[in-house]
Amino acid sequence: MQYDRIDARILEIVQKNNRLTSDVLGEMVGLSATACQRRLKRLRSEGIIEADVSIVSPKAVGNPIQMLVLVSLERERSDIIDRFKKAIRSSAEVVNGFYITGDADFVLYITARSMEEYEQFTRRFFYENLEIKSFKTMVIIDRVKTGFAVPIEPPAES
Repeated sequence: MQYDRIDARILEIVQKNNRLTSDVLGEMVGLSATACQRRLKRLRSEGIIEADVSIVSPKAVGNPIQMLVLVSLERERSDIIDRFKKAIRSSAEVVNGFYITGDADFVLYITARSMEEYEQFTRRFFYENLEIKSFKTMVIIDRVKTGFAVPIEPPAES
């Protein structure tokens, strides 16, 4: 997957606002709207742009409780890890899940309507899974920064 300086600039811009028209985006990077559309299509098809999303406020949609949960599995076997990854993907409560190094095996970002709802989730998701050794919940007090923007380094000129 390769990209050039113009692609890098497009990526910087659409990470901040992916609702710009191709005309506006083109003006910002010095291309026609059609050329911008072609580049965006290629960036998406090559997997450089993984998704176009809106960041929704959990509180605004009735999920004011947010947690980070560290999860340790009983054993680190590929089949156990794969099953847990599948469980993460299929759980609506898990907003983000990461397979990590360190003291835990996974870190999950979870939202809930209430602590009672989160308790029910823990019973269903963690306690009923015999492959989970332990989990540690950290309640988020304040979402200081939210987003998915990745720093974009323009490629070196050849």
